Amino acid sequence: MKLNLKNPIVFFDLETTGINIVTDRIVQIAYHKIYPNGKEESKSFLINPEMPIPPESTAIHKITNEAVVGCPTFKQVAAEIIKDFEGCDIAGYNSNKFDIPLLAEELLRAGSDIDLSKRKFVDVQVIFHKKEQRTLSAAYKFYCDKDLDGAHDASVDTMATYEILQAQLDMYNDLPNDIEFLSKYTTQTNNVDFAGRIVYNEKGEEVFNFGKYKGQKVTDILLTDTGYFGWILNGDFSLHTKKVLTNIKLRNFKK
Repeated sequence: MKLNLKNPIVFFDLETTGINIVTDRIVQIAYHKIYPNGKEESKSFLINPEMPIPPESTAIHKITNEAVVGCPTFKQVAAEIIKDFEGCDIAGYNSNKFDIPLLAEELLRAGSDIDLSKRKFVDVQVIFHKKEQRTLSAAYKFYCDKDLDGAHDASVDTMATYEILQAQLDMYNDLPNDIEFLSKYTTQTNNVDFAGRIVYNEKGEEVFNFGKYKGQKVTDILLTDTGYFGWILNGDFSLHTKKVLTNIKLRNFKK
């Protein structure tokens, strides 16, 4: 089924040095952009992560340290990626939990102020798990009746994810062809930051989701424990978490 789009949508996938969004880096990014008029275009970059790629990661995506020698760093391609993603909704496979948080970290490290949280996210894995509960290769076989040759290559995984979403819309009559609905349908958290360190409570207030102040309003703690803000900013937290906390502090200060 052809996607019903109000905005362009970018399907993307990352291959990385590992699964820690704070310390690991991107080694490949691929994306496929679909416009409301039906135009489609693809890009893929091998990235020099500026750190060794662990053998266990290479065993999965087959990208070696030798393969990225001479490749651009993420900072060198960040402007092009930002331009391509600008004004677009975003889709991926397990993207809400991993790819989007890690992409946000890399963009912040590159000095970008792009706010991905303003976009609509469609996580195709969530649809699959709600409906069938399998893996990406199984999803591709189930929905598209094809074998996923070259899995864990970002370009292959990106195109497979795009095809799966189209097939899901064809298969499930109760699944509207509407990106805003699909974004809400595939959002499983009430996170304020991508890492889930700060969440919304039932009243829509920002509260801490970890540590000694878990469940308490962020604005209250910033007033009663003035050192907690500095502890987080100097701690091993994601850049996006620090950015969100800083924005809350500045917003409260302006009041």
